[in-house]
Amino acid sequence: MRTYLDLLDLLLTKGRPRADRTGVGTLGVFGHQVRFDLRAGFPLVTTKKVHMRSVVQELLWFIAGRTDNQWLQERGVSIWNEWATAEQCARFGRGPGDLGPVYGHQWRNFGATRLPDGTYAQDGRDQLRALIAEIKKNPGSRRLLITGWNPLEADQVALPPCHTLFQFQVSDGELHCQLYQRSADVFLGVPFNIASYALLTHLIAQVSGLRAGDFIHTFGDLHLYNNHVEQAKLQLSRAPRPLPTLALNPAITDLFAFTFEDITVNGYDPHPAIKAPVAV
Repeated sequence: MRTYLDLLDLLLTKGRPRADRTGVGTLGVFGHQVRFDLRAGFPLVTTKKVHMRSVVQELLWFIAGRTDNQWLQERGVSIWNEWATAEQCARFGRGPGDLGPVYGHQWRNFGATRLPDGTYAQDGRDQLRALIAEIKKNPGSRRLLITGWNPLEADQVALPPCHTLFQFQVSDGELHCQLYQRSADVFLGVPFNIASYALLTHLIAQVSGLRAGDFIHTFGDLHLYNNHVEQAKLQLSRAPRPLPTLALNPAITDLFAFTFEDITVNGYDPHPAIKAPVAV
């Protein structure tokens, strides 16, 4: 995962100081792209431990179209807690833990009608199901994409989607994925994002009868928070270790049938975790 370390180095050496919404301040670069070869191993950062359980459970939560933080908490995942408090949810007239139209909603029920009680009718576009159908029917399409950014709903959530658009391409029996991420917290968020979209590519490839190829990660605002600088320097002092491998239950042919137990990462031997505060 030298590629990830290069992102940290880029921000430390060429990042420009910027004020930001959280008040913490960042070193930022606007516009950058990296590529991961999914044939060469699973791109899970090894210079610090990444909580893979959270990566997997969050992705399954997205795929299921869920937006309730309680589901994650019941599975030992706390990464959305700061945006799911009673105070944060009350800003939008929702109860604690109801995150509103975040990723799962946009992927599975885009443009749905909001009902008087604040819930949504199931009359929106199921982008994820439509995507898989199109990959199977028309693999040469240049319209194999999903958007998480709905301008009409971006101001109805505490944290509007950061990974906003992803597109797939099929060539020579391989599935490639490119993600556009409008805002990227390089120390805390990006290792999760890389692993999540690499996993999603593998899952969709399997149910489509394809092999996973490349994951291309394109960034808008790539930033390192000021209170993550020392942690980044520590991580850069560590030597990368061999990448783990991913094993999926080969019997699963329906994306929506995957469970946590169907997904295994083997040979992950990271350096110890490095703690850092999250900016809300």
